[in-house]
Amino acid sequence: MSKLVIVESPAKAKTIKKYLGEDYNVIASMGHIRDLPKAQMGVDIEDNFKPRYINIPGKSKLIRELKTAAAESEMVYLATDPDREGEAISWHLAHILKLDTAQQNRVTFGEITKKGVTEGMANKRTIDEDLINAQQARRILDRIVGYKLSPFLWEKIKGGLSAGRVQSVAVKLIVDRHREIESFVPQEYWNIDATLAAGSKKFKARYYGTNGEKVAVDNETQAMKIKASSENQPFEIAKITKGNRKRLPAPPFITSSLQQEASRRLGFTASRTMRAAQTLYEGVEVAGYGQLGLITYMRTDSLRVSDEAIFAAKAFIKEKFGEQYVPNYKRTYKQKNNAQDAHEAIRPTNVNITPEAANASLSGDVAKLYKLIWERFVASQMADCLQETVAVDINCGNHLYKANGYTVLFEGFTALYEEQTDEKKEKESALPPLEEDTKLKLKEIEAAQKFTQPPGEYTEATLIKALEENGIGRPSTYAPIIYTITEKAYVERDGKKLVPTALGTTINDLLEAQFSNIVNVKFSADMETSLDEIEEGKKEWTAVLSDFYSDFSKDLEKAQADMEGKKVKVPDEVTDEICELCGKPMVIKTGKFGKFLACSGFPDCKNTKRIIRYAKGSCVKCGGKMLVLTSKRGRVFYACEDNTNCKFITWEEPTDKVCAACGKSLYKKAGKAAKPHCINESCKDYKPTVTRKSSKKGKTADEG
Repeated sequence: MSKLVIVESPAKAKTIKKYLGEDYNVIASMGHIRDLPKAQMGVDIEDNFKPRYINIPGKSKLIRELKTAAAESEMVYLATDPDREGEAISWHLAHILKLDTAQQNRVTFGEITKKGVTEGMANKRTIDEDLINAQQARRILDRIVGYKLSPFLWEKIKGGLSAGRVQSVAVKLIVDRHREIESFVPQEYWNIDATLAAGSKKFKARYYGTNGEKVAVDNETQAMKIKASSENQPFEIAKITKGNRKRLPAPPFITSSLQQEASRRLGFTASRTMRAAQTLYEGVEVAGYGQLGLITYMRTDSLRVSDEAIFAAKAFIKEKFGEQYVPNYKRTYKQKNNAQDAHEAIRPTNVNITPEAANASLSGDVAKLYKLIWERFVASQMADCLQETVAVDINCGNHLYKANGYTVLFEGFTALYEEQTDEKKEKESALPPLEEDTKLKLKEIEAAQKFTQPPGEYTEATLIKALEENGIGRPSTYAPIIYTITEKAYVERDGKKLVPTALGTTINDLLEAQFSNIVNVKFSADMETSLDEIEEGKKEWTAVLSDFYSDFSKDLEKAQADMEGKKVKVPDEVTDEICELCGKPMVIKTGKFGKFLACSGFPDCKNTKRIIRYAKGSCVKCGGKMLVLTSKRGRVFYACEDNTNCKFITWEEPTDKVCAACGKSLYKKAGKAAKPHCINESCKDYKPTVTRKSSKKGKTADEG
């Protein structure tokens, strides 16, 4: 009789089977096989929150196959993912297959490689009851909130709505930020910049203050007075301060930082990032290496890296870049206090499989994400970047101007990778060789009016960062949270920005008025801490649920009394478009298939239209207008308006720039570093790009 190993997915089963050999049968459960029923809450609140689990409809055949395979095996090992959800799947499998949960039949793999599988099988354990209790508490807590609050929203706003313990807080963050931007009052200020020359070299210095005091310039009169005064006096270097600084590499990825950086650099949604990461973890066929997992487990908030991986990285860096790029100490990174240390940081399982080596076997999102993970990890183990800084004080009469710059003494990790940030930083540039008491020649002086800027709308990257910093949710929940709030049209995408809709704002305001704890950031963070304490065996899971429900049920009862007979209307968004049938303005409505235009004169006038969004630039094939469309998975793509004859479609964004060679619109890929380029195949400056045509049935493009 063989031994049976049960995992979640066929891809993972295929990779693990390769390492275990013929004595093992490896099959997939295809995710969860048992859960709370969809049609009802499935939790007996009166009986100490006892859940009523059922076999998931449609999985009867699979369950029979699992039972048969288990009966024919001398031993069954549960090898689902090494996290709360994976532990829960194993626990449910043990129940259905009637396995002894006190037996050491649970195995986990931090990486799907020969080493990872061998170590996992050698370290069998029992199912972790604390982890199960934490998962159950989270699942039941979310079920109570969803099944008790959603009907309230149906009654008071409209049907089909949902509320969630974490998603509602995420919407509140987005609504609050949007209101902060709308109420922001810009403050005027002026920059006065002098272009100075030392010999043939020019550089810029900025006005700092007068008579030894820093001065804020906040109006044109003041700025012009300083400018005029500076134009008539000599500029002379008063002081040069030189120093050295180190720039340290960013740590290897955890789940949240991977999602943030993939959003900034690659334009990936959190869901898209996790799909590609799952593929890399479960295993792909790589030329020269066979089937293997290319990265360690991708749901982690630990920055720990194994000594073996560090040693391998340093050996690679020494060979590839040189000994000076290897730090002479073990680099470690400080992690959050509430980080779970069960897994390593996200890293390549074999640092010698470079992105270039893997490219022949990988494609699309998977290849892009592997390159990002590989570069981030290798850079995290490289030497610091060393810079010489220069700060120059320049006197101009009683005015003081300052110039700052730096030169790179040793590039270190920046030879491979630099982390991108969401904050805009003042650019520094290299300064020419300068000496104290040198008189400088004024080439130009400019006074520029500026205004303070509001904070930016949240993007996926900055929202994930805010959720993480506030202790809301866990890394594994960020992607489904963002997917849900955009899918439900509580939030919409404007490029990379996440902007609240009228519906999302209305729901948020109602919840804030009646269920303040549900949308309270601190309350949500405290609840997350309690769930972690259940996992650590410090709290009893039913007690945590009881404490929550005691207050929540009172709030629900009060809200129903306060709102009896009342209905909350979602305000219509009035547009400039006029109904051609009755002359009244059209408004934006949200229906089953998204937003559309409807006449404000409804029900007297029932005219409706689809909303058309045009991109900049024009179709590279026929010169027509380009439409902005969204795939089923939320990814933006662009298509020619003439879908009948032209049918041109692309993931790349049309720009308002044109090609100097052919005059056609230039297009650019997603990401900050992307530059517009020509995609006209008949042009001498053509650069290939991936385009996809719509099918004969007229379906829109999707991510595949």
